[in-house]
Amino acid sequence: MNILSLIVYLPLQILFIPIAIVGAMLVAYKQILVSKRLGLSMTAIEIINGRWTMHVFGMRDDDATARLAAALPNTSLSGLWATLFPLWVKYKISGRHAIYPRIPKPGSESMVDLVVARTLYFDSMIERNKERVEQFVVMGAGYDMRAYGHSMWERTKCFELDQPSVQEHKLAMLREANIPHDHVQFVSVDFKGDDIFERLQEFGFDASKKTLFLWEGVTLYLSEAEVRETLGNVRSNAAVGSVLLADLYANRFLGFAKKGANKKALDQTDEALDFGLEFTSDYEDTLTQFVQSESLTVGETHFMGRTSDKGPFAVVAEMKCE
Repeated sequence: MNILSLIVYLPLQILFIPIAIVGAMLVAYKQILVSKRLGLSMTAIEIINGRWTMHVFGMRDDDATARLAAALPNTSLSGLWATLFPLWVKYKISGRHAIYPRIPKPGSESMVDLVVARTLYFDSMIERNKERVEQFVVMGAGYDMRAYGHSMWERTKCFELDQPSVQEHKLAMLREANIPHDHVQFVSVDFKGDDIFERLQEFGFDASKKTLFLWEGVTLYLSEAEVRETLGNVRSNAAVGSVLLADLYANRFLGFAKKGANKKALDQTDEALDFGLEFTSDYEDTLTQFVQSESLTVGETHFMGRTSDKGPFAVVAEMKCE
């Protein structure tokens, strides 16, 4: 079946080249220029596009993301289909994930695999922690849909933290997509000025209960001082046994993302990259020392790209309040 899928895929991909170019241009226009006009994050669309792709390619069941993506004005599902249709046909024939999206071998991830690998690593950590916590807090939630459409949160109180403009837009789109969301407490914050735990407590957060914090795709846009402040606040305000899941990036990843077309795209929506760690050598010790300096303990880790001679480009890490 894999040979048959290649026989079908290759001529179909060639035929689709002009269609795929138009599709990619449409996606880019919506993602960058429409997001800019709406005052929203361009990179948040990159993530939901990746999650939508994982859903339609059978990597993870995520109907809530698919429904939200269909309602968003700053992405284009028709553009994504035009770009990915030959690969989808190949997947449907072979039943295997290859080229894109693919599930890479742990440690051999490339930067192209970032959204897929990062999502799956966070998923596995959330799954492992979900039964022993009473609260779930998504910090800088963006278009993340992990709090929706899953029975696992029936006994867990869910909170989403984000900037007011981002939350207002997400709420409007949730209503547009007819996605139930009454079980989620939306807490609008100014991350640079507000005490996030004071804001959480205003909406019913209980500091005495074990909590799972998800902080995905945020740290690289902050300064080191801001990252440390958040880690310190979690340690000081969360109950013993609480867990923070976060991704941290290597300086080499930031250097790559600040160049060429990547930088131009980020500039369009005024998004700047700042905080990274030096992961070229002794990367496990580097992470441990950084996390322990804020009185947290390192748990499960996934260093992406660690088999590279340059070291990993990012890590998805579990940090425990003990």
